[in-house]
Amino acid sequence: MNFFAYLFQDWNANRGNIKGRLVLFLFRSVQVVNRHMLLKILFCWHLMLYRLLVEWHLGIELPRKLTAGKGLIIYHGQALVVNQGVIIGDNCVLRNSVTIGHKKLADGTFTACPRLGNNVDVGANVCIIGDVTIGNNVIIGAGAVVVKDIPDNSIAVGNPARILEQKIEAHI
Repeated sequence: MNFFAYLFQDWNANRGNIKGRLVLFLFRSVQVVNRHMLLKILFCWHLMLYRLLVEWHLGIELPRKLTAGKGLIIYHGQALVVNQGVIIGDNCVLRNSVTIGHKKLADGTFTACPRLGNNVDVGANVCIIGDVTIGNNVIIGAGAVVVKDIPDNSIAVGNPARILEQKIEAHI
């Protein structure tokens, strides 16, 4: 993937969403800067601008070390917090007030971070915490608290999240 294609890989997915386009363009650009120490030194102003504008002003925490696939969509975004160890697949949707990260265990250590598959749609106010795997083509309803794995092609809702139904694909 060339440089400009990398920077604009989320552009079409966020059509009509100016804020989502801006945030994800800046996110991809700080990921490029983060790759080499020389770039970090030359563009330290850009890293600070990203932190001030996106994290502090807009309240969207997408760390520059986060692994996120192409086609990421952010709707509204306020209070969006994603831990840098999270892995997000392609074509995922994140809405406002979503928290995705590890949890602290009783002995003071932390679990691994969640892994989201491709085409995961995360509703508003969802918490995904701990060492969990979210499968491909999953919908997580608003307000759900996910602490266990969710299989592919599922719809999960509630606190704690439970599988409401599994989507059945027609085989022709």
